[in-house]
Amino acid sequence: MSRAQVPGVLLGFAADRWLGDPRRFHPVAGFGQVAGRLENRLYSDSRAAGTAYAGVLIGSVVAAGVVAERLTSGRPVARTVLTAAATWAVLGGRSLEREAEVMAAFLEAKDLEAARGRLGYLCSRDATELSADELARATVESVAENTSDATVAPLVWGGLLGIPGLLGYRAVNTLDAMVGYKSAQYRNFGWASARLDDLANLGPARACAVLTGLVSGRLGESWRIWRRDAGRHPSPNAGPVEASFAGALDLRLGGTNTYGDEVEDRGTLGDGLPPGVGDIRRTASLARRVSYAAVAVAAILAMRPRSGRVFRAARS
Repeated sequence: MSRAQVPGVLLGFAADRWLGDPRRFHPVAGFGQVAGRLENRLYSDSRAAGTAYAGVLIGSVVAAGVVAERLTSGRPVARTVLTAAATWAVLGGRSLEREAEVMAAFLEAKDLEAARGRLGYLCSRDATELSADELARATVESVAENTSDATVAPLVWGGLLGIPGLLGYRAVNTLDAMVGYKSAQYRNFGWASARLDDLANLGPARACAVLTGLVSGRLGESWRIWRRDAGRHPSPNAGPVEASFAGALDLRLGGTNTYGDEVEDRGTLGDGLPPGVGDIRRTASLARRVSYAAVAVAAILAMRPRSGRVFRAARS
């Protein structure tokens, strides 16, 4: 990303904060539809087929981003508008907070059935028998993990690589959500998508963990819980983020979760009490502060000094 694109990122971030996800014709939903149709054509129970599938989709999106930047080279207004549109399309922070607020409202009203039905908008856990506190834990953990995926990671990649970084990251993350499960159907076909998502989130997840500690004012405790407990989580990237949120909020996260026919032990993260209904809005507030810190990081990354022929060519 060039310095000229910083206004576009800020405008796109502001659009997400104000409007949330586009209600109709969402580009990410469109990408998902294309990916679903291609899966029907390419699916086989093999890593090779899954790697080809991911390569075609992600490569096409990144190439489109490169072309878009070249077409707007020397046209700062067009570049700003395009960067803003791409940023708005790939961010999901405001919509994530809205879902948390909806869950909080249902649980505060003691409407368990509505809350159980709504949990699917945040995560894929089986909510059939979950109590109010268990629904609260699921919400807190989902908001924590998705703060990295929905806000921090796309902004970091956008700050580093511009429009191709924004679009490419969202493509990787979407494919992981679609086929990256450890189910019998996707254990091989989804392998490449899951591994690419792990790699793409390796740095951003840790940046999210650091920002969480900083904006919470509990950096020391957040860091301590992160270093001690993150390894207990089965995900190499969700672990640092959820552990950092646990330390920042003085909560105890983790436990056993059911996903269809899969039961997963998430370990125990943090020393506080398990989340209650009142902790959902606290978590959403912390996620919002992390998102503001993340867009500042993206702007700093975009304005960093550059040298070498590659960067000179990019400016031309």
